[in-house]
Amino acid sequence: MGKKGILSLLNKRRKQGESNKANNIPDVESTVDQEALLSTNLTDNENMFRSIYKNCSDVVFRPFYIGEQDKAILIYIEGLSNIEEIDDSVITPLINSPMGENHSVDTLIHKKVSTSSVKEVKTFSDSINEISSGNPIILVNQQKTGFALGLPKWEKRSVEEPQAEMVVRGPREGFVETIGVNMSLLRRRIRSPKLKMKFMEVGEYTKTKVMLAYVDGLADQSLQEEVINRINRIDVDGILESGVLEEFIEDNPYSPFPQTLATERPDVVTGNLLEGRIAILVDGTPYVLVVPTTFYSLLQSSEDYYGRFIIGSAIRWLRYLFLLISLFLPSLYVALLTFHQEMIPTTLLFSVAASRTQVPFPALVEVLMMEITFEALREAGLRLPKQVGSAVSIVGALVIGEAAVSAGLVSAPMVIVVALTGVASFTIPRYSATIAVRMLRFPMILLAGTLGLLGIMMGIMVIIIHMATLRSFGVPYLSPMAPMDGQGMKDVLMRGPWWKLNKRPHLTGRYNKYRQSNNQKPSPIRGKD
Repeated sequence: MGKKGILSLLNKRRKQGESNKANNIPDVESTVDQEALLSTNLTDNENMFRSIYKNCSDVVFRPFYIGEQDKAILIYIEGLSNIEEIDDSVITPLINSPMGENHSVDTLIHKKVSTSSVKEVKTFSDSINEISSGNPIILVNQQKTGFALGLPKWEKRSVEEPQAEMVVRGPREGFVETIGVNMSLLRRRIRSPKLKMKFMEVGEYTKTKVMLAYVDGLADQSLQEEVINRINRIDVDGILESGVLEEFIEDNPYSPFPQTLATERPDVVTGNLLEGRIAILVDGTPYVLVVPTTFYSLLQSSEDYYGRFIIGSAIRWLRYLFLLISLFLPSLYVALLTFHQEMIPTTLLFSVAASRTQVPFPALVEVLMMEITFEALREAGLRLPKQVGSAVSIVGALVIGEAAVSAGLVSAPMVIVVALTGVASFTIPRYSATIAVRMLRFPMILLAGTLGLLGIMMGIMVIIIHMATLRSFGVPYLSPMAPMDGQGMKDVLMRGPWWKLNKRPHLTGRYNKYRQSNNQKPSPIRGKD
């Protein structure tokens, strides 16, 4: 966050403190000026930090002497800093420094402290940020600067395969909750210095680290500025997950469709970075946001690009088909059964009518009951422990479906329709897109139950018009189909072969058009006759 942003935030907090004071609400921060410079008096600095960290039992204040001459104090948070390294690389060499060395304290610290980084801090605010990041600081008497030591250490999850984005062929690595590890996973894949990482901090209390990753020369400058501006204007107590940040930066917060791509896979983020997009990494979550995104990007899987392009294109067409089934099959069933029986083949109509003779509810109520029950079973399977979650969802669906048919509450064709709809929704690669389809299914059912096929057509028109007006950081949501881009269509309805994908998608402003050379179609190499 820039200096202007910090000053603006401080002004807002001061006004809030004045309001709290007027309402007799105590404000702890009003007694401590964290933007003040460190004092040359060690006692004053220590008292200030003890006031800031009042009632914080995990904050350790370790006084000691450097070479038995200069009084100093070490401040760190237990559980965030490497205590073994503090003892071996910091306190021991400084205490055992011989007396009478003819150089300053800062030179002595840089010489004796064997840590990867030693950074000077001049304000209480900078010192607090370093301590909260796991970097202990040393304050020395008669020194107006402190020294932050790069010794963070905390428990973190190992790199594993993402459970929500598993593939048959492809990398098995996934992001974790530690932003440093996630940054290294990207650096391993893009080893060029043109991969830029811009640090930001969001949240008054959480001080959440946010990192923007982009490839210099591929991501448009105006897009970079837009992302930075949207994040800078966030004034909130804390960012707990990337989904919280997503709601603050998306173009249309009332749309059911996600306008950012959230993924746990480093290879997906790498592919998008090479297309000129920007990745937003948030500390504390394995989900990385990619902007801008389109509707078709949400229907693409990383595995589409690792197999043969013919197979990838066929699977993509299958995915589009099941997307339509997931969204429209229940509403189409209700419309035909309620208003348009003449469109159903006679044999099938007699079979369906016979199965519905004992059902006391109209088709609309019947499908709503089954859909709500299926969604409840799906949520129960997600929230229960893994050992019993899948069993409850599968057994529950079988038992409840069979019992409902036997009791005459629903018909057997309705169970088939709802089950096929549920299976079809699982073919959508992105969970955020799946949620949108599941939510839109219910208004489509209501329109079909009241207006028949006319209602379905009206619903389709509303959805298409809404998606056509939607933007993701200025990029049309339905691009490259609307507006039409012939080059971009090579990677929408079909997955074109790699040797045909010569150009990057045009997102915003100026862009680096070509990503590979022409005429790379493979062919047998024949020797000279």
